[in-house]
Amino acid sequence: MAKTLIVGSDHAGFALKKELCDVARELGYEIEDVGTHSTGSTDYPDYSHQVAKAVSCGEGLGLLVCGTGVGMSMAANRHPGVRAAACGDIYTAAMARRHNDANVLCLGARVIGPGLAAEILKAFLSSSFEGGRHERRVHKIELPDES
Repeated sequence: MAKTLIVGSDHAGFALKKELCDVARELGYEIEDVGTHSTGSTDYPDYSHQVAKAVSCGEGLGLLVCGTGVGMSMAANRHPGVRAAACGDIYTAAMARRHNDANVLCLGARVIGPGLAAEILKAFLSSSFEGGRHERRVHKIELPDES
């Protein structure tokens, strides 16, 4: 079964998203691109919600790209079961997967270059959740009333 990466961006992240799709394909991922498909001005939450809904339904991992990655992560994290991490370095991306079971990577096209963004994506996609003591902590993200 092919691994799926659901991707979305606003106008600021459009060019970087296209480059990162190629990186993900090289790593064996099938790409589901929900848009945007141009550099025309758009509203980032529209794409963030589409990606988050798909990830929440278990359709794959997510990648969101906007100017900073922050707005996308805020919108995506409104969805149950979505753990979106805005990352600006390789270590944080790997640890977000390993310790926080992050399932959506958010990147900022205006704050990191394409080379670093590609390495961050590779670290994110090549890492997996370690479970163990981290499971309890991740559970508390979803159910803060029970912590």
